[in-house]
Amino acid sequence: MALKYRTEATNSGGGDATSRVIDGMEVSVSSPLGSNPDPDATNPEQLLALSWATCLNSTAQALLKRRRRTAVRVEVELHSVESGVGYEFEVDAYLSLEGGSPEETAELLAAADARCPVSKLLAGAATARVHTEEYAAA
Repeated sequence: MALKYRTEATNSGGGDATSRVIDGMEVSVSSPLGSNPDPDATNPEQLLALSWATCLNSTAQALLKRRRRTAVRVEVELHSVESGVGYEFEVDAYLSLEGGSPEETAELLAAADARCPVSKLLAGAATARVHTEEYAAA
């Protein structure tokens, strides 16, 4: 495989600190479970939602050669693990296609989900799902 892009991020303070992309952006992070979460900071749930929404929609647009509009929204929920300790994400991605029939939208979603790198990373996760929905501009 030929390398196309590489990045690196660091976090040394945990859930209430700063995360940095090497030679790039810096973001404040704040745990949504903390006693006083910072509303101006982000968290892993939001970053996962942004990552998958961007990747899945960019992939759908590449497949369509940008001839039609699409939208993707991603919901991320944090749940306690029922058997064991810790937490797990429940993640649902919704793709819509302007003027698309349910069948056409489902076909696009299947193709985009199979090709999107974030979808590939989440493939096989019982708590990550994709859905279609009626188009609504963001």
